Amino acid sequence: MTDALARLEETGYLASTEIATAVFLADRLEKPILVEGPAGVGKTELARAMATALGRPLFRLQCYEGLDEAKALYEWEYSKQLLYTQILKDKLGETLAGATTLAEAADRIGAGESVFFSERFLLPRPVLRALMSPEPALLLVDEVDKADPEFEAFLLEMLADAAVTIPELGTIRAKAIPRAVLTSNAARELSDALRRRCLHLHIEFPERERELRIVRIRAPEVGPALAAQVVAAVERIRRLELKKPPSISETLDWARSLVVLNAETLSPELVAATLNVLLKHTTDVEKVRSQLGQIAAP
Repeated sequence: MTDALARLEETGYLASTEIATAVFLADRLEKPILVEGPAGVGKTELARAMATALGRPLFRLQCYEGLDEAKALYEWEYSKQLLYTQILKDKLGETLAGATTLAEAADRIGAGESVFFSERFLLPRPVLRALMSPEPALLLVDEVDKADPEFEAFLLEMLADAAVTIPELGTIRAKAIPRAVLTSNAARELSDALRRRCLHLHIEFPERERELRIVRIRAPEVGPALAAQVVAAVERIRRLELKKPPSISETLDWARSLVVLNAETLSPELVAATLNVLLKHTTDVEKVRSQLGQIAAP
């Protein structure tokens, strides 16, 4: 587990002991990991760091309402199929020569369907790419809670069997079983079946000390005093009832912006002038403006 913590840190991801333990167990037990938590806590970034730490290529499936099995798996390259049809039209003429009925002609063409529905014309999507990868991969199913509940049944089967079925080709099994990371912002409740299949990890915004380390490493141009004030201010802002609390990446953007403005310390006036970097909703900005004295306190 200590090795997992160090390897994640080498990628630039400063994990807590809980996060590193979950990553270690997911790898050793060969189980998917379901990562939940508010937007901006680093769920997607964890998957990227995990892929780098394990030396695996990352394939990301971004979920959305209406996503179905076919869109997650593959599509046929119809333009290429049409081009080949034009190129092979003389051969098609030979195939159809002597056919006396429409049914006979259709049967002859049908016998060659496998030529046009083969891997030559297959455009794999992220799930299939992860399964077909010649080297062990990591599949990121991002924001799975945005997909329809029916999509979970497909995921369960794929995760359990490391295989999928394409009607025209048959069953395709993983060349090397991929690791899988599923993320959720809790837009809807996920099924118990999917939760049972995965290890569970809930990530909250980092405590002040860890976020300060993140700022110091990811934005070394920010002075120690200013970094400490920024992180303390962000922590106070997140305690407010906001539409969207600032993410870790927005903390970094704010700290870097303050350096560009030649700031060495925070003041209420400076906080007020730069809140648009940290907050993305007008109502949130106004709420913070009403408490500037507390937010910018040393």
